[in-house]
Amino acid sequence: MKFDILIVGAGLSGASLACALRGSRFRVGLLERTPPVQTSDWDTRVYAVSPVNVEFLQRCGGWTNLDPARVQAVERMSVYGDTDGNLDFGAYESGMEALAWIVESGRIACELWETARRQSNIEIICPANPKAMEWGEKVARVSLDDGRLIEAKLIVAADGANSWVREQTELTIDVKPYGEMGVVANFACEKPHLSTAFQWFRKDGVLAYLPLPGNQVSIVWSTAQAYAQTLLGLPPEALSARVAEAGRHRLGVLSLLSSAAAFPLRLMKVSDIVAPRLALIGDAAHTVHPLSGHGINLGFQDARVLADNLLSLPEFRDCGELAVLKRYARSRVEEVSAIQFATHGLNRLFKSDFAPLEGLRNLGLTATGRVPFLRDALSRYAAGLL
Repeated sequence: MKFDILIVGAGLSGASLACALRGSRFRVGLLERTPPVQTSDWDTRVYAVSPVNVEFLQRCGGWTNLDPARVQAVERMSVYGDTDGNLDFGAYESGMEALAWIVESGRIACELWETARRQSNIEIICPANPKAMEWGEKVARVSLDDGRLIEAKLIVAADGANSWVREQTELTIDVKPYGEMGVVANFACEKPHLSTAFQWFRKDGVLAYLPLPGNQVSIVWSTAQAYAQTLLGLPPEALSARVAEAGRHRLGVLSLLSSAAAFPLRLMKVSDIVAPRLALIGDAAHTVHPLSGHGINLGFQDARVLADNLLSLPEFRDCGELAVLKRYARSRVEEVSAIQFATHGLNRLFKSDFAPLEGLRNLGLTATGRVPFLRDALSRYAAGLL
C-alpha cells in the first residue's frame, strides 16, 4: 500500500487531520488498531471543545451530524480558590455564544471515523498493528504484524502519549509525572447547572464540574494517586456524597450515573515535533495538566495547522520534506508552550503549602474577576481565542 500521508492513530487528533484533508490531492491512510465504540450510556470521558475548534470540526464534517441532545454549551465558568478566592466570567460579556461545548469522546470519535470512511481519498486500515518502521530518503515504510507493508511520503504520529511511532525515532521526551490521577465520572444533579462549569482548587487537588444536557454533570478530579484510588473504591452513594461535598454542594445532591474511572497525569515535552518524513500531533507531541481543559483543543489545533500547511503546498513540493514540516512546528511552539507553562504553574501554585502564597493566590483570583479587561481576556482564553 502506498500513500502520500499515513496517519498512525485514529483518535480525535488523527481522525480530524484525515477529515481536514478530505477531497484533497493527497492519498491518505488512517491506521488504527480498533475502531471507536459508541454506547447509549453517557461517556465518562468528555471534552470541552473551544469555539475555534468547533469551527474546525464543522469544516472537517465531524460536528454537524452530532446529536444536539448530547452536546452542552458552557456559557459561564465559576472558579473557586482553596479559601475564599472566587472568579466568575461568561461568554455573553465577551460577545461570544459559548466558552466551549461539552461533547462525549466516543460520540465525536465515531462521527470523525464515519466522516473519514466516506471519503474517496482516505483509506482506513483497521484492524492493524504496526510492527516495524524504516525511514528512507524519499519514503517511510511501516510493516504490520500481518505482513502488509505501507509506504508513505509523510508519517503523522497521532497515536497518543505513549506513541509507538515516536519510539521508533531518535526524538527525546521530557516527562514530569504529577503523581496525580484524573478521576472522571458522571452524575445527576439536584439543582440545575445553568450551563455553568465549576472548578475548585482544593488542598486535595483540582475538581471540575462540566455541564451535560439536563441536570447532569461530568467531573474531573485531579488528585494524588492514593486519594484517587480511595475515590475509585467508594460505593456509588459514598462517592456521590464525597463529590457533592467537595463541590460545596453547589448543585445539591448528586447521584452517580456511571462508574468512575481514572487516568495518570503528566507533563510531557518532545525535543522536536517534526523530523524528516515525520510530524507529531496531539498527545504524541505534548501533554498538559487537565485543569485548563485545553489538552484536546491543542490536538485539534495541531491537526488544523498541519492540514493547512499541507493543503497550501504546490503540487511539486514533497509533503514529507523537513523544510515543509518545520513551518508546522514553528506555528505550534507559542500556543503549546504557553498552555503548558500556565497549567503547570497554576497546579504548582495551588499545591504549595507556603502560607503567604495561600493568601496571594486567592486574592489574585478574586481581584482578576473585578477587572473587566482581565475577565474578558480569561473568557477568550477559555474559548481558545487568545
